[in-house]
Amino acid sequence: MNIQYLKAFYMTVKANSISKAAKLLHLTQPGLSMQIQSLEKELGVSLLNRSNKGVELTEAGKIVFDYATTILSLQDNIERDLANLKSDKKYLLIGSCKAVGEYALPCSIYMYKQNNKDVDINLEISNTSAVVQALISRTINIGVLHGYKSNKDLIIQNITSDRLLLVTSLPLVKDKISINELKRLPLIFREDGSGTRKTILEALKPHGIKDNDLNIIYELNSMEAIKTSVIAGKGISFIPELTIKRDLKDGVLKPIEIEGLKIHSDFYIAYRKDYNLTPFESDFINFIKSSKRGFC
Repeated sequence: MNIQYLKAFYMTVKANSISKAAKLLHLTQPGLSMQIQSLEKELGVSLLNRSNKGVELTEAGKIVFDYATTILSLQDNIERDLANLKSDKKYLLIGSCKAVGEYALPCSIYMYKQNNKDVDINLEISNTSAVVQALISRTINIGVLHGYKSNKDLIIQNITSDRLLLVTSLPLVKDKISINELKRLPLIFREDGSGTRKTILEALKPHGIKDNDLNIIYELNSMEAIKTSVIAGKGISFIPELTIKRDLKDGVLKPIEIEGLKIHSDFYIAYRKDYNLTPFESDFINFIKSSKRGFC
């Protein structure tokens, strides 16, 4: 399969326009169309439906697009890793769930860098599902996950546990509530794919509560945005204790105890089973697993 033709197809889908994709690829429109047609001929399927509104993937096109995303990502990663090898550069690629990545992990990276100034670190923050996908697609080599215990392609090791607290800034909310009262509170939740959301729903499952039983007023894909909303009095939410220690101490947020329910978050560090860690990557993993990591 011609990688150049595959990239032409991929860029056309992303741009939703042959003319826009042609400009991005520095090709003429007829030249780009010819590359896509050559790919279709090679695969024996039609990939795109073209219209005045743009392009639309056929069923076969959806399959090829998913593979193209992975293949082109792998190509970029190969070129990046070879470039690093030629320059003898130490480059650490880390993906992290937002519960740790937005708060505790930057402190750990800072402390690690104090004794490893020759290591360049790139941290990408997203939800746990996206971090797992990035590991499998080889976009990153090390991932920090929330509540994700096993995957056949990954080695996953526990690094810490933390309480997941229901918190509010509203003065009229009681300090202790029942499970039934929880269902009536205006809750702000993380999105699907979030380790925090998964942990909460798993803890509520034995009590017969699903997400549609809760009064979820809106969802946000950032723990920092959720914390800001709760502090502003927009709603109530479950937030990892390690991210709000100072807010609890200063009285900006207060915890709400739920009768018969205590939720703990487990955080893990992961890497691919078929990947040979470099010495500095192994060193970083050992550092994060140790008490020296300095989560703040």
